[in-house]
Amino acid sequence: MAQHESQNGLPSVEILFEDNHLLGIVKPVNIPVQEDATGDLDLLNILKEDVKLRYNKPGNVYMGLVHRLDRPVGGAMVFAKTSKSASRLSESVRSRSFRKIYLTVVHGTLPSSQGRLTDTLLKDEKSNTVSVVRKGTPGGKEAILDYTVLGTSGGFSLLKVDLLTGRSHQIRVQLSSKGCPLYGDQKYGASVNKPGQQIALWSVLVGFPHPTTKEDIQLISLPPQSHPWNLWPQELQKQAVR
Repeated sequence: MAQHESQNGLPSVEILFEDNHLLGIVKPVNIPVQEDATGDLDLLNILKEDVKLRYNKPGNVYMGLVHRLDRPVGGAMVFAKTSKSASRLSESVRSRSFRKIYLTVVHGTLPSSQGRLTDTLLKDEKSNTVSVVRKGTPGGKEAILDYTVLGTSGGFSLLKVDLLTGRSHQIRVQLSSKGCPLYGDQKYGASVNKPGQQIALWSVLVGFPHPTTKEDIQLISLPPQSHPWNLWPQELQKQAVR
């Protein structure tokens, strides 16, 4: 792992893996993955500039976006450094050989210690919100996740979530619809969260076959040891990536 100090005013980003084909990093919280309506500095441009500076590259740097994390979410991510790698990683996503595992802290408890949630989700582009709708609803997309309850404490539950589809706001919406909104989620849990709280959702593992060597790559990042994550020992959190 390498922590790069900011260059030219750029935020520092921790590197988990890098070769000629891939760049695996820890996404900082509250930075958009790509340019959005806010005009705030985004991760894609930060990484392009970082590679340009570190390798003294002239002209434009290629950086392919393969998967996304919501702006307030942090953790492991992978980017493609070539178009061929981007294409092969995208195929891994489509064929579901691309694994995405998260840790999250939710309010309340789920009815069982582990299970699968399958819902149909519909996105409202105007309000940038997603809702659970009836199967067969026009524009609705199937959303599937597996969860395991790793622990409970003080009215909260620590969950491992294995994301099987990659829908917008999927984990947040599906768990909120079951009465367990994420800690700090203002959009889907405003009634139980306070403004200013950081959402407790972290990408702890991204796994996929390397686009050229086919080697199994696993990028791992554990959440910061601040509230509410520190309600459980890090050893327990590590069970999510074993």
